[in-house]
Amino acid sequence: MEKETLLERFKRLEENIKELSSFREKVSFEEIYADKTLEWALRYGLLETIQSAIDLACHLVSRDNLGNPSTYAECITILEKNGYIDTILARRLTGMVGLRNLLIHEYATIDLKELYQCLFEIEDFTVFAQKIAPHLK
Repeated sequence: MEKETLLERFKRLEENIKELSSFREKVSFEEIYADKTLEWALRYGLLETIQSAIDLACHLVSRDNLGNPSTYAECITILEKNGYIDTILARRLTGMVGLRNLLIHEYATIDLKELYQCLFEIEDFTVFAQKIAPHLK
């Protein structure tokens, strides 16, 4: 990922956080449950946000020669081991990596209520963005 692309991905992460926050304020679970288009918006918004965080984490691991992860979750763990993020945030983000895998591979089995609850955990991405911002230079 080139520097411009890295910064664009960071900007997309920040924009997605704002959009998901707005979505959370405007749309209830009942509305999402009743409207497949809103459900898709929730699924895709979360997926893109998680993937942006993964891409940023893996890029930092690679660029800064922090290790050789074999999974996306390992990128998060390596950032934690090297002090880029704290242990609690690393655990929460690793859980989001698991959600990303479910969204891609087992989308039909995801409990919509649990997915909706993820809207109340998006602040983890804000914290992640704040923690990695100094390392993007």
